[in-house]
Amino acid sequence: MRSLSPRRLPWLAHALPALFGLAGLLSAAWATWLNVGQVQAASSPSTAGGVTSPHEAAGSSPPSPGDTRDGPSPDVALPAFAVSDEEPLYRLANPHTTIPHRSRVDVLRYTVQPGDSVFGIADAFGVHPETVLWGNYEVLNDDPHLLRPGQELNILPVDGTYYQWQPGDTVEAVAGFFGVDAQEIIDWPGNYVDPVDPEIQPGTWLAVPGGRRALRTWVVPTIARGRAGVGTALGSGGCSGDFSGGAVGTGGFIWPTGNHYTSGNDYWSGHLAIDIAAGLGAPVWAADTGVVVYAGWSNGGYGNMVMIDHGNGWQTLYAHLSQVNVQCGHDVFQGQTIGLAGSTGNSTGSHLHFETRSEGGFVNPWYVLP
Repeated sequence: MRSLSPRRLPWLAHALPALFGLAGLLSAAWATWLNVGQVQAASSPSTAGGVTSPHEAAGSSPPSPGDTRDGPSPDVALPAFAVSDEEPLYRLANPHTTIPHRSRVDVLRYTVQPGDSVFGIADAFGVHPETVLWGNYEVLNDDPHLLRPGQELNILPVDGTYYQWQPGDTVEAVAGFFGVDAQEIIDWPGNYVDPVDPEIQPGTWLAVPGGRRALRTWVVPTIARGRAGVGTALGSGGCSGDFSGGAVGTGGFIWPTGNHYTSGNDYWSGHLAIDIAAGLGAPVWAADTGVVVYAGWSNGGYGNMVMIDHGNGWQTLYAHLSQVNVQCGHDVFQGQTIGLAGSTGNSTGSHLHFETRSEGGFVNPWYVLP
């Protein structure tokens, strides 16, 4: 047997790694071929053992090579994966849950706080100020100036009236009185009336959605300079005598206080004036030139009051004053101090109750103030 020559060993040492590498490539190719074959066998239609393809089970033909109904074609090139250098977006955690608003159907009880007004309470609960008066006639008697801290008020869930059922009442009669359809009273959930048998016991309080009634009027009558004596029936500030003649207004008005915003009641059907913010003792000025036809105490809830006739069909009224600085029959000029702001009469805090009237009718002061 011939032995390997030492001179041949270097060649063999170089050939062996190449042979091993070729064997590895052949093994990898064989394994790949086996895997591809198994995948094709699993995805090919077969009825062996009662198994059918999804398309056959659905009664449709298998997709053609160009059909992409079950996914992208194997020939479609997918984009290469790349890492973005941009800042990532984060979703902030929000622990607060949005609670849907549900309409209220029951009547609430509210305790009047210092500084409250009928207008402010109505605005806070989303109803008209008339609704506050209509729901509390026994407490306020249709007069917003009777509001006092500590009073308990009914707050209706919607605009309307509040009515206590009386013996002999019928739904139709009550609905007609308040100007609504009888079904509105029966269907309101907070009334808890049986729609099949609407039997209502006397003494039961019911909300009348959309109901209205006339408000009692609590105002001082207009006093003209030619017959100022009629004011004596209103209180000690009433003037007697004929003040015809005298100063005549300019026809334009200025703000009677330094503040040009309200504090309390605005102008509405139950309050034919605006309550202007004015601290205790703040000066009050004549809004226009004219003659004083009332100066002093008024019994109608206005407290200390001044009324000026401007000689051109207009009158202005200033109420709840802490001090009156003018007298009956005096000529006053626009911007002149006629008193000091206060909280006399039916008032819950210092302010100026200011009215403007034309030919005996009430005019919203917002229409004439600059």
